[in-house]
Amino acid sequence: MIGASTIKDVIKEVRRDVAAARERDPAAQGVGTFEILASWPGVQALLAHRIAHALWEAGVPLLPRLIAFLSRSVTGVEIHPAAKVGQEFFIDHGSGVVIGETAEIGDRVTLYQGVTLGGTGFAQGKRHPTVEDDVTIGSGAKLLGPITVGHGAKIGANTVVIKDVPPNSTVVGNPGHPVRVEGRRVEGPDADWIHLPDPVADAIRMLSERIAALERRMAELDGQATEAQVVELETKRGPTSAGG
Repeated sequence: MIGASTIKDVIKEVRRDVAAARERDPAAQGVGTFEILASWPGVQALLAHRIAHALWEAGVPLLPRLIAFLSRSVTGVEIHPAAKVGQEFFIDHGSGVVIGETAEIGDRVTLYQGVTLGGTGFAQGKRHPTVEDDVTIGSGAKLLGPITVGHGAKIGANTVVIKDVPPNSTVVGNPGHPVRVEGRRVEGPDADWIHLPDPVADAIRMLSERIAALERRMAELDGQATEAQVVELETKRGPTSAGG
């Protein structure tokens, strides 16, 4: 069963989670603890998960899954009771977030709405992502399979990640590709999602520029060929006589 020390640990974790919400959500500045607990769905879902996970670890049947189900119904966030979540975890807005059974999340991780930490196929064992400390995952991103997202990495909005992500890298696209922003990685807990690079758009732009350059060159060659033909014709015709 759950002891007093376990309850104290859960309370400490909840306090850290509320502090993380204040730190990373501008809307939470100056808002009281009770108001955050009562009206922030991401915090509510995490609170429910802390309790459900403690019950799961204690071997309590049914109740952890029931708490997770009720939490999903109220908050729109689905976290399996077996998922391991670190300290100072923050889900911004929360709606549509799904965290699978064997997912592991480190400390100071931030998720935005619509993020999925999902599995692939019907394999047993470890089948969900491991997210290391200080990772930020943008809205709608899908991380699938037993991959590892390295410390300090940032995943752009709507990115689909199916391979391991190097530490301190920024990943965008479908499938996700590590990129650098202005020659450096994005600093801080939140990324400037609007100005993240788009590798697909970059490739299309490069192709467009190359095609334009080839068209200009073709036009120059066509012009040179026309001039050469005119000279050849004039040579063949010879000088024309006046009035002839």
